[in-house]
Amino acid sequence: MKVVILGAGQVGYSIARYLATEENDVTVVDQSTEVLRRISDKIDVQPIVGFASHPDVLQKACAENADLLIAVTASDEVNMVACEVAHSLFGVKTKIARIRHQNYLTTENSAHFRQNMAIDVTISPEVEVAKSLARSTKIAGAFEVISLAFDKVKVIGVRCHVRSPVLNTPLRLLSTQFIHLDLIIMCICRGDNIFFPNKDDLLEADDEVYFIVRQGDVAAAMEAFGYFSEEKRKLIIVGGGNIGFGFAQELEAQESDIKVKIIEKNAERSEAIAHILKSTEVLNGDALDFDVLAEANVQEAETILALTDDDRVNILVSLLAKRQGAKRSTSLLNKMTYASLVTSLGVDAIISPRVITVSTILQHVCQGRVRAISSIAGGYAEVIEAEARETSYIIGLTVEDVTVSDSIHVAAIIRGAEITLNPSRLIIGVGDTLILMVKRDCARKVEKLFSVRPSYL
Repeated sequence: MKVVILGAGQVGYSIARYLATEENDVTVVDQSTEVLRRISDKIDVQPIVGFASHPDVLQKACAENADLLIAVTASDEVNMVACEVAHSLFGVKTKIARIRHQNYLTTENSAHFRQNMAIDVTISPEVEVAKSLARSTKIAGAFEVISLAFDKVKVIGVRCHVRSPVLNTPLRLLSTQFIHLDLIIMCICRGDNIFFPNKDDLLEADDEVYFIVRQGDVAAAMEAFGYFSEEKRKLIIVGGGNIGFGFAQELEAQESDIKVKIIEKNAERSEAIAHILKSTEVLNGDALDFDVLAEANVQEAETILALTDDDRVNILVSLLAKRQGAKRSTSLLNKMTYASLVTSLGVDAIISPRVITVSTILQHVCQGRVRAISSIAGGYAEVIEAEARETSYIIGLTVEDVTVSDSIHVAAIIRGAEITLNPSRLIIGVGDTLILMVKRDCARKVEKLFSVRPSYL
């Protein structure tokens, strides 16, 4: 597949790193020679220096041969124009554009994009982060929730605290300790060490854990980690920008019984969002002020989510809120360099717009019968949902044939109404849905297993 990526920032680089395999021909366009040099030194891509929407630059990038163009420059307008040029002059089949400014994303304007502009998929980082937070917030204690197989199973990210009942028990004994609960630990993040566990591994305090569980067992699974859903849940959002405001709107749309407060420093912005939000209470003030946190009753909050556009403010607010009695804190970080240090200081969870944006884009890049792909653990691994069709390479293989120690783990197989977690010795048949945890470097190999065999072409 020939892919042209416009923009070599964090998102552009992450996508290029994922796609740059022997099966793909990847070209990256950026105005910075130095940035392109650093990228081409690390991964196998063709660097092109130039302005992303200029026809001559796209011609140098061989856009006429491209199957996919992904426009993720820092400018919405450049991304949109680049898609138009790629469509009109070079006939690029699929165009994805990252669009940040909310004026472009109203219902009316989004409909215009679909009908009149040469953009096949628009991605808004702020909207995707807000949706991700809303999904996670449904489950008290989770910092990430991925719904799969038409919501039959969920992959949940949770942080172990010192009172979690699952601590210090070998994973092979979890089924005996929690007799009526079937969950599989898929990935553990322990400081800077991220790994797929084996049956003799133990969970430790402060581990970030990803596990898979049936939809009906979610509440029991969270209780096993020491998180109990309260009758009256209270959340505090710090920052009424696009993410914080969008998150509150998502919660209101769900008609949840969660009581939500927003602390916004800018008076004009506070007034504007207060007129739009229906049940959310908006407080004008600086969340770094102890009195403002006290006014918001932070000590009663289940979770405080610091979602401003300043990483340092988010970290400090999260730590102050925990000191004043908030049970959990979540910080949005645009730069993930010090993420492990931040969690070691007491912040319970980190939200990365880059990781969420990349995951969303990758879902539109999947080949074969892959239905969904989500990047987790800072991009270390992917959760893949795929359907086995009669044309797929994977038909007739066993789970053991597909499994690769420390790299590829078949976490679940859904066959009709039957859900098998951590399957073994099963032969994969037509119509089976597989949920896999895959180390990032092996994700493309898994996609190939579900692609069409040459005999069917």
